Amino acid sequence: MSEMDRLRQIMARLRGPEGCPWDREQTYETLKTFLLEETYEVLEAIASGSAGALREELGDLLIQIVFLSQVAHERGEFDLEQVARGVADKIVRRHPHVFGEGRLDTADQVLAQWEQIKVEERRGQRDGSLFAGVPAALPALLKALRIASKAARVGFDWPDLQGLLAKVEEELAELRAAIASKERAAAADELGDLFFVLANLARHLAIDPEDALQAANRKFVDRFRYVEEHLSREGLTPSPANRERMEALWLDAKRALRKTSPGRTSPSAGTSGSASRGGRKRAGS
Repeated sequence: MSEMDRLRQIMARLRGPEGCPWDREQTYETLKTFLLEETYEVLEAIASGSAGALREELGDLLIQIVFLSQVAHERGEFDLEQVARGVADKIVRRHPHVFGEGRLDTADQVLAQWEQIKVEERRGQRDGSLFAGVPAALPALLKALRIASKAARVGFDWPDLQGLLAKVEEELAELRAAIASKERAAAADELGDLFFVLANLARHLAIDPEDALQAANRKFVDRFRYVEEHLSREGLTPSPANRERMEALWLDAKRALRKTSPGRTSPSAGTSGSASRGGRKRAGS
């Protein structure tokens, strides 16, 4: 018996009449939160650089897929075998340069072909738009990246980096004008345009904007923790009254922490999250 078959049998038993009361109560809706949570924990494990943490978190993510497939099977909709068959067929279909005739030499060629194949797959569907497959619930920054990437794969893109940098300047000028007009809606609109262009800039630089922003978040928090610690030693707390001292300590923090990568994470990052969730996470995962 393969480990996947064993896992599927374990889940079927948990959901069975003599199984676990908690597992039997779960539905598509109740499992959504756990699916999202486990996805983020996989990302944390990747950032930690720990192979052991990644293996564990991938297992926790896998059990959510097995769980949802079991619920679907009980509803007479599909099962795990159909999930695996469907994605395998799709991967083969979208890689004709590997499983069929022809050859592609670059990743850009592969992505362009992938998008064209998806266009053909959508032909005749109710929503045949290029963006039909972009999930509405994606975080805004990731969604901007996905939308722009899809448009770029069919040739709708800035011709070069300089044109994109000029667009950043243009959007920034429009944001300044909107702020000066004191029209909040206009400022929000222009700020959104600037975010979208910055996501495109990250794409052209081959930088993941989410990773870049997370690194900036960590850098800010690390520096402000330095400020808090030194204020505490001086008997002070962060407050508007201590703004000048905070500014001075901030400059010290920038110098003191400069030698350490802003993207650093603790060796244990991604391995301690399970304990903090307590009863919200199913036993054994």
